[in-house]
Amino acid sequence: MSLPSPSSSSSPSSSASAPAAEPRIPEAVHRRRWWILTVLMFSLLIVVLDNSILNVAVKTIASPAPTGIGATQSELEWAINSYTLVFAGLLFTAGLLGDRVGRKKVLLFGTLVFGIGSALAAFSASPGELITWRALMGFGAAFVMPATLAVLMNVFERDEQPKAIGIWAGSVGLGIAIGPITGGLLLEHFWWGSIFLVNVPVVVLALVAMAVLVPDSRDPKPGRVDPVGVALSIVGLVLLVYGIIRGGELADFTDTTVLLSIAGGVLVLAGFVWHEKRSSHPAMDITYFRKPAFSAAVAAIALVFFALMGVTFFSAFYLQSVRGYSALQAGLLIVPLAAAQMVFAPRARLVVDRFGARAVCTAGMLLVAAGLASFALFDAGTPVWVMCLVFFVQGTGMAHIMPPVTVAVMQALPREKAGSGSAINNTFRQVGGALGIAVLGSVLSTVYRGDIEGHLGAVPAGVREVAGESIEATLGAAAQLGPVAGKPLVAAANDAFIGAMHVTALGSAAVALIGALVVGLYLPGRTRAAATEEPVQEDPAPRPAKELTGS
Repeated sequence: MSLPSPSSSSSPSSSASAPAAEPRIPEAVHRRRWWILTVLMFSLLIVVLDNSILNVAVKTIASPAPTGIGATQSELEWAINSYTLVFAGLLFTAGLLGDRVGRKKVLLFGTLVFGIGSALAAFSASPGELITWRALMGFGAAFVMPATLAVLMNVFERDEQPKAIGIWAGSVGLGIAIGPITGGLLLEHFWWGSIFLVNVPVVVLALVAMAVLVPDSRDPKPGRVDPVGVALSIVGLVLLVYGIIRGGELADFTDTTVLLSIAGGVLVLAGFVWHEKRSSHPAMDITYFRKPAFSAAVAAIALVFFALMGVTFFSAFYLQSVRGYSALQAGLLIVPLAAAQMVFAPRARLVVDRFGARAVCTAGMLLVAAGLASFALFDAGTPVWVMCLVFFVQGTGMAHIMPPVTVAVMQALPREKAGSGSAINNTFRQVGGALGIAVLGSVLSTVYRGDIEGHLGAVPAGVREVAGESIEATLGAAAQLGPVAGKPLVAAANDAFIGAMHVTALGSAAVALIGALVVGLYLPGRTRAAATEEPVQEDPAPRPAKELTGS
């Protein structure tokens, strides 16, 4: 199911005479571990809540003032992608800093910055300001996300980590459920900035709870700093993610700026790998990627988020622009996906114990692929119960993928390197998600433009090009023509968007199938040892506080 730590060749259930692979958790911390997990889930909820709220608010933000700020399709994408760019670029560095200076300190710092960015974003007067403050929020979130998982690995013993990670992953489902509903309620009663302002009281509560309950932990022997490796990782990731985002924005991955950015990012990251392999004090131990199961786990994370993030972006427009649902109604339709994650993610370890990580993750990927492919059957009149069923299937698949692959990544590294492991996990997730939005968004845009172009004859020549950029732009042009003259254009826009959505959904499903192939080939299956292993007896010896301090 998971990889053993390279620092030990024995399993966690080795006999009592064998030396322990890792220090035991201090008793004071061990007793309050579930309270600590609750705080970590609360911290993670802040980040997930914000992104899920924003997904249902894009249509409102795109509306002219005073309803929104008149953001274009490109500006909406950058409001999402500025966050992703900074977040992905700094995740690895933030994880290293947590290992070195203390994960609690990094968690508090990131949460505070995220809260400040949220307050500033709420009062943005223009799309440019919103993009800037979203980038600041991404900066804070980069320190929050890896720290939550790293702290988790340092307050739970190895045998309880799969259960804790399952609950941690289930909190993502809670955020996905609460976010759209909260966003819909706020948008119905307040101005659009309230979707960001709501983060502020949550941040305040989280900071107080962290200060009181969460212990600090760090790598006791961090070694020398690797400034060259850190710099190369930041530059390489930022260039790569920027090129991906720019390609999606232009709907053209052959543009010179796109090719130069992506090629530059790949070259810099190749230089990073070359440097790390030869360094006596590497920021990342590249040898972990030689393990097929470890590499398969991070690849699965990237592929599943590639497939899902693109669909998440266009589903908001399908539900609100094509189907005419309000932001609140669109949020409620996502609840089955979130509910499935909340119910099944904490129990995924039980299924893995019975069938093995390979079978469970492969089945999960196939469920995700089936859910994504189902979008190719949706039209303007698809029954609500069918959509709810598809979202539930997607959530069930996700719930049986993320906990096992996260366990595989995190248990492959020694506990003192938990920040680095969490950063690797989340970096691949973010790069995969950014690539999904860019590539699948580009496919959606290209197909839509090709289909709608022949229906823009009634639109004034001066705005014809803009009117064909997105379904929102086309519907805006149709509204200017009037309810009678604009009706055929509205119908054409809906048909063109649904056709483009079908193509994009099939592309997403194909990526998920590739993910199923990867985990089916390289993740470990159910071992004989796992099937016959006796429960680990509690060590009567006291728990030395080697790595963790109190609050």
